[in-house]
Order: sequence, then C-alpha cells, then structure tokens
Amino acid sequence: MTKNVVAITACAAGIAHTYMAAEALEQAGREHNFFVKVETQGSIGAENVLTEKEISEADLVIIASDIEIDLARFAGKRVYKTRPKAAIKDPMGLIKEAEENATVFGAKGTKVGNVTLGKTNENGFVQHIMSGISYMVPMVIAAGLLLAIANVFAFQKDDLGRMVAWGFDQEDPLGYFMFHLFKVGQIGFTLMIPLFAGFVANSIADRPAIAPAMLGAYMANDPSFLGTNAGGGFLSAILVAFLVGYFVKYLKKVKWPKIIQPIVPIMVIPLIATFFITVVVLYLIGQPIAGAMSALYDGLNWMTTNYASSTFIIGAIVGAMIGFDFGGPVNKTALIFGTAVWTDTVAKYGIEGANFVPGTAAQAAISVAPLGIFLASKLFAKRFSATEKISANSAFGMGIVGVTEGAIPFAAANPLQIITASVAGSALAGGLVGYLDVKFYGGIGSPLGTFVGYIEQPIPFVTWIACTLAGITLTAMIIGFWRRPQPVVTTEAATEQKAEPALNTAVSEG
Repeated sequence: MTKNVVAITACAAGIAHTYMAAEALEQAGREHNFFVKVETQGSIGAENVLTEKEISEADLVIIASDIEIDLARFAGKRVYKTRPKAAIKDPMGLIKEAEENATVFGAKGTKVGNVTLGKTNENGFVQHIMSGISYMVPMVIAAGLLLAIANVFAFQKDDLGRMVAWGFDQEDPLGYFMFHLFKVGQIGFTLMIPLFAGFVANSIADRPAIAPAMLGAYMANDPSFLGTNAGGGFLSAILVAFLVGYFVKYLKKVKWPKIIQPIVPIMVIPLIATFFITVVVLYLIGQPIAGAMSALYDGLNWMTTNYASSTFIIGAIVGAMIGFDFGGPVNKTALIFGTAVWTDTVAKYGIEGANFVPGTAAQAAISVAPLGIFLASKLFAKRFSATEKISANSAFGMGIVGVTEGAIPFAAANPLQIITASVAGSALAGGLVGYLDVKFYGGIGSPLGTFVGYIEQPIPFVTWIACTLAGITLTAMIIGFWRRPQPVVTTEAATEQKAEPALNTAVSEG
C-alpha cells in the first residue's frame, strides 16, 4: 500500500471542484493513516505548493485536473491523471486505481490514466477550451463588476428624478473617475478574448504559443484591422487559438540549429507563428468570420426586438443548459455563449444596444438547482434524511453566492430527479428574465444579486428576486413531489447509520 501521496487538483473555474477534490483526498489519507499532500491550482493561483523534497519522497503522484498541468517537475515519478470528480466521488478508490495504473512520467506514449502523454487526447478539444476559460473567468468577473459599478453613475436624471440620458458628466470629479472606471471595464472585455485564445494555445503547445494566439485573436476582433463593421468574436478566438497551438506544436518538432536553439522558444517560434496567424487572419478567416458573426448578432437582435416571445425561448434554452450538468461542459458553454453575445454586441452596438438576454438568463439560472434543493429540504422535510438536510444547508451556502456545484451530491444520488428539476426551474428563471427585459451587468447570480451588483429591471430589486425564486420554487416542488418520505429511523438504526458513509458523499459533476 502506498504510504506517501502527492496530488494536484484543478477545475476549469478554479472555484468549487478544485477544493472539494483536495479535501476528499486529504480526508482519505487521514482515515487510512498515510501521508497525502494536495496542491490546489484554483482561481487564486497555486496554494499549498508541493516542495521538491515532498515530490522526491512521494510514492505516487495524482493529477486530478480539468485543465492542463505542467508535469515537468514529476519526471521519473509514477503519475496518474484523472478528473476532479473522480477524487470527489471515491478518493480511496481513486488512490487504489492510481496505484495499479500509474506509469512513470517522461516517455512519449506513456499512459497516465486515460491520457497518453505525447499524443492528442481524444477529448483534447474540450480540455483546451476549458483551460482557456479558467484563465478568462477572473478577467470577466473583474471587468463586469467594474462596468456595473460605473454604470450606476452613468444614468443622468432631470429635476423630477426621471432618467433622461446615459453618460458621464466629466466636469464632475466623480463622473470623471467613473468614466475612466467604465473604460477600464471595457478594456477588460477587449482583452478577455485574446487572453482566452492565448491560454487555449498554451494548453496545446505551451508558452511559445501564447503571444501569437493573443495577437491573432486581437486582430480577429479588431474591426479597424479587418476593415469590417465588427470583429469575429469568440468563434474567431477559438479558431485562432487552435491554428496557432498546433502550428507552434509543429514548429517545436523542427530540428533547429544548435546556435539558435536558446532563442527558439522566446523569439523564433513566436515570430514565425505571429507572422503566420497575421496572414491567416488578414487574408483568409478574419473577414468571413466577422461577417458571419455580425449577421448572427444582427439576426439575434432583430428576433428579440420583433418577437417578444423569442426572449423567453432564448432565455429558457440558456437557463436549461445552465441547470443541466452543474458546472460541466454544457453549463460552461451556456455561460460563455452569454458572455460572448453580450461582449460582442457591446462592441458592435454600444452598451445601449447590447444583447443581455443569454448572459442574464445564465446568471438567473446559475443558483436555481442548489437553492431549489435547499427549499425542498425545508418544504418537504420528511422526504429528506438527516444527512441530506445537512448537505442541503451546504447547497444553500454555495447557491446563494451563485455556485451551481452545491447540487452535485444530490444529482449523484438521484440523477434523473435532480437534473429534471434543475433543468425545469433553471429554464423558467432564464425565460422570465429574458421576457421581462432584465439586464444583468455584474454581481452574484442568485436572488442576492439584486443587492450585490447591478441589475437593470422593471421593478428595482423585486423583478430579479421574483424571477429567480420562481425557478427555485419550481425546482423545489418537482423534487419534493418526486421523492418518497424517509422511513422513521430508530435510535439503534440511527447509531448504525452513522457508521456508514452517507449516500450523498458520492459526488459527480454530471
């Protein structure tokens, strides 16, 4: 039995699963009396960093990550690579599986879990995209909140208190500062797309690919460079990132003369790759993609302007996607789509003409599942066990700050029930905010967001709470009526039950 284990945990958002996986592995070590140290690579950066001594003394290295992790420091060690959900669901089972299947890292073709080192993973596309998202999320949040804060001061009133104009009075010191704060938020959203592309390319081909991909994505989203009315949006960024990533990967295989090898990664490859992507964007993909994205957003805006019901349908679809897999790929796709539509339409039409529907629907739906479970545990208390009620309280803590992953333990135990309820409630919340023209600028995606952040809504504070609570209540009702009452547990049975692991510790991302 392995006595010394080190691990790294990381998820795409760097928030929930990173730390849940770390805690599960450390708890397994404590329960079975062997050493486990886990380095977390979350949104705040690397914490509890592994030392060279700890790595050298380790019998086994576990990488539980949704994003690319640099394995160079583990050369010569037995490494097993998996996803955070495996550590959350069954940490001891994962450690035993790693003992059996871990291989020495360092040789091309070495198997590490389901990944073959040196060869393209069959799920590589999703993994590279998620890696880029993990670096982009802090930029999105920071820029969005700055825009929201500044935007509060941009609505000018007349003597009767009526909103008459949107803009900043730069003659006033506060207006001058808020104008520039708003500009900083806009800069953040301008840089968000190149940042995303840079780290997708980095996931494919490492650091030499970052600069060319960032420059290429910026060019593909600069209308003045392309000679178009709008940029290519996220679609162009994804295409640029993969073109650069695999082009750089090819360049790294070239046998460069020894005399220039020291400058190959910092000068030669970035220069050649930047020249390559400039030509590709300027003469091949830039204008067609920009035209297609412009037509897409023109059509989307025309549809939402002329057909009131379309906003409900679009919001419901996005909301349903958010509620489907609790932070998984479908959830992340909806979040990115909403962000992309808002960002791209702000660039094309200005803040007054931006399309808020998908982004607002995503935020309205993001807390529905965990808060719905919590509400169900209160309204239908007899249908929840004591341990489930404790987990429901934890789900409330995560849901109220907009973290969908609080629903995962329940989804693992009753997937059909919880996913159905979550999709229905999330779709209702998303559809309602779309239909009622609610505009989410930034803040927390839960009922609390009406106070923490800035949301433009027909009835200040009330509309957002009503829409999100409608979705939460529907989810709670479906769960409550679907579940069967829990049997009454005697004192003796309760004592035996405490000795068994709770069902809802089996966690899965979906």
